[in-house]
Amino acid sequence: MTVHHSLAIAVICGGPSAEADVSRSTANGIVKALQENYQHVHLVELNHETDKILRELRPDVIFPAVHGKWGEDGTLQGLLTICGLPFVGSDVEATVLAMNKILAKQIFQLNGLPVAKSLVIHQHQFSKNKIGEIFEVLGRQVVIKPACEGSGLGISFADNPTAALEGLEHAFSYGHRVLVEERIIGAEITAAVLENTTLEALPVIEIKTPPGTWYDFKHRYTPGLSEHLLPAPLPPQQYKRVQEIAVRAHQALGCRDLSRADFVVPNNGEPILLEVNTIPGMTPTSLFPDAAKAAGISFPALVSLLVERAAARK
Repeated sequence: MTVHHSLAIAVICGGPSAEADVSRSTANGIVKALQENYQHVHLVELNHETDKILRELRPDVIFPAVHGKWGEDGTLQGLLTICGLPFVGSDVEATVLAMNKILAKQIFQLNGLPVAKSLVIHQHQFSKNKIGEIFEVLGRQVVIKPACEGSGLGISFADNPTAALEGLEHAFSYGHRVLVEERIIGAEITAAVLENTTLEALPVIEIKTPPGTWYDFKHRYTPGLSEHLLPAPLPPQQYKRVQEIAVRAHQALGCRDLSRADFVVPNNGEPILLEVNTIPGMTPTSLFPDAAKAAGISFPALVSLLVERAAARK
């Protein structure tokens, strides 16, 4: 890979979502790593002045580091496309599809990828007296998720009508549509995908949290509350299958440069694909940098690779 040291790069972070502080942590890590290879690296906050700041800076490449709303829902990508600025990561269409768990799941199903049984609940059509139908269709344990949030925000588990109703009300506070899935017990697994000369699945990671907990917002971003087992201690057939599904999901959504697919893998049988992240976290506790490191790619080399790919698209 040729590194063009004179490239001017703007790393964009922040925004209005509940993940804004995580975004800033991601961006600070990216800036520090980029400064090892590039002379002009700028940190830009995503707000109503962003387009003005970008016109003044005139960067060669944009590195989006915005999680959640405005960053992973296609808003920022649309702005950058209109401005004619090359940027790291997926384009508008892929970003929109990946962020919406309902649309993404439909695409996964059309491509024959293994997913959990689910129902889509619309807030304005929901009736409390139909809560029992959820368990009739999906089984005794369910997972309730807002349609368009990341980092585990708004997710809850339920095994009875009261808990399900509380979970739905909580999820509706994030948006009008909610995805309810059958709960599958298994290992929490993630597989990063990186485009270089080829499309490659990086080493697979199992995420371990203390007994009785799961990989929620707190356990994702608090050092010491989660453990990354790398490579994931899966049987070889399941391990290979996780990588295969991650690559196929990346392609099905039309992702570009990088993505990270999350799974639950039962003791026996097919890994179940949960979602795909188009802007994976790049904080000190994040999974994508760990996977790249295990593949022999340092963090500075990783972000430089992504910048050079975006610059070549200009």
